[in-house]
Amino acid sequence: MKSVLKLELEEAKVMIEAAKKAAAAVNALESICIVDDGGYVIALERMNGGRITGPEIATSKAFTASGHKRSTHLFNQPGGPASTTGEAFGIHAMLPGKFAIFVGGFPIVVNGEVIGGVGVSGGNGEQDTAVGTAALQALQQHLGGEYEVMTQADIKK
Repeated sequence: MKSVLKLELEEAKVMIEAAKKAAAAVNALESICIVDDGGYVIALERMNGGRITGPEIATSKAFTASGHKRSTHLFNQPGGPASTTGEAFGIHAMLPGKFAIFVGGFPIVVNGEVIGGVGVSGGNGEQDTAVGTAALQALQQHLGGEYEVMTQADIKK
């Protein structure tokens, strides 16, 4: 038996607000999605003027990051599992519309456990990364020193 941490709406709201501030700072109109450890949406926002496709893409990125416990861009890097020579080439075709293998999805890892995911869509890769990591950093600040949140871009659990 083990105890688990659960991401809740309060934390998701903190993350989304920080993500929106970061998006404004990098001049990107983003959609931001926070999911739980099962990939279910806790919170989702599309900034005014953001692309209409953004919410679906952000949700897929968050789902993938949470479910596969790694940042989505790591799938498609040279030698990555979804690259043409990787062991999981074509994995995104298994769950069409739900599995993302490009930049903008990050697992939410607290005290070494994946408790959810954040997905960001609307900017370029650098902007999406800056916004996603800002959300993770905001969670760390919100939770304080009792918890350790992974806040770097390249996360693989």
